Amino acid sequence: MANDNHWTRRTVLRSSVAVAGLGVAAGCITGDDSNGDTDGSESYSVTMEPVGTVEFDSVPETWMGNNGSWADMGIALGQDPPEGVWLTERFHTQYYDEIPGVSVDKSDMIALSESGADREVFFEHDVDVHVIDPNFLMNRYEGWDEDDIEEVEQAIAPFFGNSIFSRDYTWHEDYEYLSLYEAFEKLAEVFQEQERYEAFADLHDEFQATIDDVVPADESPEVAILWPADGDSYYPYTIDKGTSFKQWHDLGVRDALGEGGLEDFHDSRGQIDYENLLEIDPDVLLIRGREEQTAEEFQDEIVADMETHNVASSLTAVQNGDVYRGGGLYQGPITNLVLTERAAQQLYDVDEELFDRQRVSDIVNGEF
Repeated sequence: MANDNHWTRRTVLRSSVAVAGLGVAAGCITGDDSNGDTDGSESYSVTMEPVGTVEFDSVPETWMGNNGSWADMGIALGQDPPEGVWLTERFHTQYYDEIPGVSVDKSDMIALSESGADREVFFEHDVDVHVIDPNFLMNRYEGWDEDDIEEVEQAIAPFFGNSIFSRDYTWHEDYEYLSLYEAFEKLAEVFQEQERYEAFADLHDEFQATIDDVVPADESPEVAILWPADGDSYYPYTIDKGTSFKQWHDLGVRDALGEGGLEDFHDSRGQIDYENLLEIDPDVLLIRGREEQTAEEFQDEIVADMETHNVASSLTAVQNGDVYRGGGLYQGPITNLVLTERAAQQLYDVDEELFDRQRVSDIVNGEF
């Protein structure tokens, strides 16, 4: 990690006096912990770590998203897509093909990472809210520090985000992580779409009950989540409590890599090969970084190579045909439904649909 910078609620409150009088389009940071109207006006505030309490003078209409998790939350809340995300190729809009009446065109969406998250990009787009964890910016690029965060907030709009997809970042250890639906509820407050959130939360509760019925009480397959590296090597992903692993927690799997004593690549930046995997020999291999491929393309390109490899072909998962796409890094409420159902079909031979596509469409389109 490049730096060990921390943007915390204390930081936000320290800068509140300077920010408060600037009349920023979407709002400003305040030290007030209250939510709701202030002095009879139409302003409202939302509180979340690490950004503290953010006051909005009006509902944001334009926005940037940290990643596909937050982007998907915005789509679920009936918003236009964000003008930019960190990596557009990891905002997998093909998942919306599962949902009638819901589609996202990201052809004009900017990838913040391609510019090195240059501050000029933020000024150029001039959105109403940046749904980005400021600590992510400061710790991924040396060009960002607290002064830069304050400059963008004062001149353009506030930051409102929390890096929820992984719990392996050392710079996130001193402030609260949120679950997917805790973060989703906070963003619903920002966009004043609490009814849509409640409709999704009800749907999710019902979906979870369905998943509980699907998971066999006596079956906990050992899975290994991998990202292709060089040649026959892979980056190991141990299953943490971040939202990018939500479907695997919900489906009751065991983490073959973690139980085998391997470190997550975030910690070690290490790689493993087929010989290492054979020592662990997981029941299921889940390969990330292949979400743009169809199941058939994945079978033809990835699985077929494993089946003819002199070592990989000895793996139990390869011999049993249990090598699958492992899902994206970033999940929101819609994409989590799609990916969890797919994972249930992969692991437990589920044939039926596990959630109502039309109901999702109705919520997104305001017909709930």
